[in-house]
Amino acid sequence: MTTKHLVYVDGQEGTTGLKIHEMLADRADLEVIQIAPEKRKDVAERARLLNESELALLCLPDEASREAIGLVTNPRTKLIDASTAFRTDSQWHYGLPELSAGQRQSIIGSQRVSNPGCHATAFILLVRPLVDAGFLAPESALSATSITGYSGGGKKMIQTYEAGGNSELQAARPYALGLSHKHLPEMTRHGGLTQAPIFMPIVGPFYQGLTVSIPLELRALPRKSSGEALHDCLSERFSREPFVRVMPLHDPETIEHEFFDTQRCNRTNRVDLFVFANEKQAILMACLDNLGKGASGAAVQNMNLMLGYDEPSGLRSL
Repeated sequence: MTTKHLVYVDGQEGTTGLKIHEMLADRADLEVIQIAPEKRKDVAERARLLNESELALLCLPDEASREAIGLVTNPRTKLIDASTAFRTDSQWHYGLPELSAGQRQSIIGSQRVSNPGCHATAFILLVRPLVDAGFLAPESALSATSITGYSGGGKKMIQTYEAGGNSELQAARPYALGLSHKHLPEMTRHGGLTQAPIFMPIVGPFYQGLTVSIPLELRALPRKSSGEALHDCLSERFSREPFVRVMPLHDPETIEHEFFDTQRCNRTNRVDLFVFANEKQAILMACLDNLGKGASGAAVQNMNLMLGYDEPSGLRSL
């Protein structure tokens, strides 16, 4: 009889925690241990479950994650943290297997993995290969726009949108106008950049889905570039990745439809990458499910690697 790995989700009532439970519900190869509802804030009970588990997923705010880690005394307990607390911490491995050569092996052998942010995942998958190949300089002054569904704001924002009655919520709403979005440090570091991009996220009146767009002036790039060259670079980099698709250059289906579908990857762990370009300019675009590859799906993908399961187990790529 095969022994099931014990997994615990600390913060099981939040948006990410609930989604992880949903994704693991039919996994016969796991035993997901849960805390009794009345003991959710019982520190001793949480500590017991954290140390009993082989792998714990922390779906908590930053400070609460730091406190939870302080409860872990079992050196064999592996941790995946979904907050922003450790995404640029050198003692933690960044949980984006597609980041660069060797990153997947680092995750496999790690005891501590930080789950990436949704905007950051989309941005980094577009930028890092181009930095590594010399099409973008590390000191590039980039800008990026992200439009995302309101589920990315967590329970409170979901309740606000679904309550209705506020006409402001019917339009797209830019935010983080203080230019200090919490994903910027990881976007900069793991994107291979030396300065943060100018980043404008926008929340839209739809539940889930996310698209990041990055405009480029081809003449300003350090290496002679074209839409074809940028597309070839991304295609080569991700040719063997199970969850990253590089769509055709100037994607004919999108061009014909005239509008981009930000919800095209919903309910999957897939990321679709696009290059649209003319002779002088290009727009790079990455689309994912902010609840999938942008959060819970990424956590399950990392869990699979850390526990020795097939990486796609329990995840949809189409």
